[in-house]
Amino acid sequence: MMERAESGQKLYTSMRLWEFPDQYIIEPTDGSSSSPLSISRIDASMNLIDGVPESNSLRVPKILTIFGVIGMLKLVAGSYLIVIAERERAGSYLGHPIFKVTSLKIFPCDHSLKNSPAEQKRLETEFSRLLNIAESTSGLYFSYDTNLTLSAQRLHDLGDESKLLPLWRQAEPRFLWNNYMLEVLIENKLDPFLLPVVQGSFQNFQAAIGKDIIDVTLFARRCTRRNGTRMWRRGADSDGYVANFVESEQIVQMNGFMASFVQVRGSIPFLWEQIVDLTYKPKFEIVRPEEAPRVLERHFLDLRKKYGTVLAIDLVNKVCTIFHMQSI
Repeated sequence: MMERAESGQKLYTSMRLWEFPDQYIIEPTDGSSSSPLSISRIDASMNLIDGVPESNSLRVPKILTIFGVIGMLKLVAGSYLIVIAERERAGSYLGHPIFKVTSLKIFPCDHSLKNSPAEQKRLETEFSRLLNIAESTSGLYFSYDTNLTLSAQRLHDLGDESKLLPLWRQAEPRFLWNNYMLEVLIENKLDPFLLPVVQGSFQNFQAAIGKDIIDVTLFARRCTRRNGTRMWRRGADSDGYVANFVESEQIVQMNGFMASFVQVRGSIPFLWEQIVDLTYKPKFEIVRPEEAPRVLERHFLDLRKKYGTVLAIDLVNKVCTIFHMQSI
């Protein structure tokens, strides 16, 4: 039977961001009657306040409705607040609404940069330009009510106490896209603002089979470790974590029953490299082959720990090879 795993800590679903000359104020507007959050534009320090400061003709703030706080990102000298400016309903996951981020907004907290050395200013300018690309990051999904970083089976296996924890504490770090950016908010114990976000793809649809309605969900979670473009991020590291690891889940629900199928994929779990050239199939070379058995063992031990019995499929060559690994 389908179970609903709900957090005991409710997240703010709608907020108003006030942009004052010296600070940003994030005011919950979802009826929670909670204290606004003040973030300094000088040093990015945070604290809860009693209310939004009064404005006047000399202090007229810009106001933006936001739907979540991604977190804070610190560069060389300044910090940057990243929020969700627009969202759209993407479907339902285990009975909970899922949203897709359609627009991010970045707010600098870099007034202290004025007193920084010239080299720091140059680097900050260069990095902040790259940061602007993040506003168009695709494939970001979130839920205010349930943990999207865990598969249906792992969500089902959570203990009752764990289900009452804030969503960020339940989250699987591998698939928590904004893990690093949440650290400052975690340090300040701002649980209602801590919105876990995953990157990947999500699709949910319904279809009729005779008189029955079947609900199908396809969810791919991209791991945050060793990400990069396919041609330049290859193989595994010394701990067995492979490049561009993705967990894909198919969930089928009908008449109150649910079935979930999970598969994972990633780069070949060795230390290897490949020189990209104009050939159709560039050759790859295993680096430090004496370490290959240890790296491979670590990779599959980690998979077995997280997923149980592993059925591995080798897609390197034209002939498909299948390995059934119950122990290693």
